[in-house]
Amino acid sequence: MTRALILAAFVTPLLLSAPAHAQIAPARLPTAPSTWDQHRYQADQHRYEMDRLRQQNEQRQATARQLELQTRQNQLDLQNRRTVDPYVPSAPPALRSPEEERAARQAAGERRETTSQRVGEIDAWLDRRPN
Repeated sequence: MTRALILAAFVTPLLLSAPAHAQIAPARLPTAPSTWDQHRYQADQHRYEMDRLRQQNEQRQATARQLELQTRQNQLDLQNRRTVDPYVPSAPPALRSPEEERAARQAAGERRETTSQRVGEIDAWLDRRPN
């Protein structure tokens, strides 16, 4: 008797659950889209991708323009920060009298002679015969 009760306890829910399954509509698999829908879907994908690429290109161009403006502004700032030496006209050579010019030429000639004598002494010492 206990066997019958245990069996009835297990079998009854199984029998009662069968009508519940019978009331659920069977799952329908989606039908394959028509060729027309496939092409339309593919065209939509291409359009979306082209829009995305166009927007990406516009963003890059905007960034490039912004960087170009910043670069130009930085260059102008650097040029404005430079200190410009004031223009100082060169002074014309001082005019000397003919006597001063003659004295300067004679002094330069004496310096050349003195330098050549010293160089001559060094050359003579270098040209000497070894012992």
